[in-house]
Amino acid sequence: MTRPKSSTSPSRLCLLTVNKHHNEAGLVDAALIAICPGYISRSVAGSYDNEAVAIFALLLTFYLFVKAVNTGSLSWALGSAFGYFYMVSSWGGYVFIINLVFYFLDWMKYQLNDIKLFQTFLRINVTSAILVGGIALGVGTTSGYISPWTRRFYSLLDPLMQRITFPLLPLFLSISLRHDATIFIVMYGLTSLYFAGVMIRLILVATPAICLISAIAVSATVKHLTSLLRAEQKVPQTGSSKGPGSSKASSKVTLDPSQPFQRNGAIALLVGVFYLLTARGAHGNRIIFDDYCEAYYWLRQNTPTDAKVMSWWDYGYQITAMGNITVIVDNNTWNNTHIATVGRAMSSYEDEAYDIMRSLDVNYVLVVFGGVTGYSSDDINKFLWMVRIGGGVDPVIKEPDYLVNGELRVDKGASPKMLNCLMYKLCYYRFGELVTEYGSQPGTYDRARWVEIEKKYIKLKHLEEAYTTSNWIVRIYRVKPPTNRL
Repeated sequence: MTRPKSSTSPSRLCLLTVNKHHNEAGLVDAALIAICPGYISRSVAGSYDNEAVAIFALLLTFYLFVKAVNTGSLSWALGSAFGYFYMVSSWGGYVFIINLVFYFLDWMKYQLNDIKLFQTFLRINVTSAILVGGIALGVGTTSGYISPWTRRFYSLLDPLMQRITFPLLPLFLSISLRHDATIFIVMYGLTSLYFAGVMIRLILVATPAICLISAIAVSATVKHLTSLLRAEQKVPQTGSSKGPGSSKASSKVTLDPSQPFQRNGAIALLVGVFYLLTARGAHGNRIIFDDYCEAYYWLRQNTPTDAKVMSWWDYGYQITAMGNITVIVDNNTWNNTHIATVGRAMSSYEDEAYDIMRSLDVNYVLVVFGGVTGYSSDDINKFLWMVRIGGGVDPVIKEPDYLVNGELRVDKGASPKMLNCLMYKLCYYRFGELVTEYGSQPGTYDRARWVEIEKKYIKLKHLEEAYTTSNWIVRIYRVKPPTNRL
């Protein structure tokens, strides 16, 4: 049985820039994702890791899957399978697709061919899984095999702990378009948002869905408002006679004479929509965050040709290509010991870190800090991985030393080890001079972690600030030469 076609179905929005029947929404979607930090942070404008390819493969798989559902075509289904294979080959996040598409349940339902038998099968399996999982969790926790539950685990149950917001209006408008493709997009948006609330890195998966849903809402809103601007004044009909052009005229949008401000209201709302789609400062100036390019340009212009930079491996390719300078580790470093050494330096006290940097002939240290702008993908939020990788090679580095009740903190409840490690010092150095929130004291509020920091005035012994970008996102420090000893 063929499915009825609808002129409002947004299924083809899964293909971001190619949209046959919904060019308006497709263009809005492409514009949003082109400037959305959640995506470009892992694309050519960001760290350019394998996720840049994987997200394209993810959306391609979704697009082909929706086409297969709508058309019932075997060729589209095979295309979806090959798209999924491409996704699996590029990124470990392919399990998200498995969790979203319940083909196995549909197959079992078809095989059993009895709704009551299928419900019994489902009930028995779900109950068994819960019982086995609960017993295993209880035994593991009691025996100490499973570590105590942390804030990250509780955030799995309550993603709102991460303070993630979601565009409810676009979601409502998307749900109002009741089609298979729309339901799929909403499922994609809600599930990806949930997992992004658990782990901030998965905002990469949620970003296309949010842009997708927002594009539908923006496109539908603008299309309706512009139709009101082009509408004709409604003229009361006299008599029941209909001219030959009456059916054509009746299809046009008309304005209700009882609502004289309808056109002016549409103009005001359109202006408001376009205003909200632009980033402006308090005085109407454009807001451009170009700190990465700014920092790399400074490195290229102000450092010796034989200088070496130590940073976390995420920025290695960028620093080498755009800064024209050697890095200690980059995105292609397979030597885990090498990465662990950098992680150990960042996790150590300044004196210990200085010895490590001297052994690596490091001249500059680069860190990424989002406390001023609210940029969440900074080195403080990645710091636990530096601790874990560093501790995996050097047992002196122990993760519990940096945590309080299983949580990494930078406020007054932070651990002494965290407050005195090199990473904390380099990120919050001179932070006490800034006023980040209106009405707050200078250097007290970290916008990325939504807390007031504890240690506001920091002194450096073996490093000195060389350059900090205009929005404080990238900070570069020069390693001092060793003092002469008699």
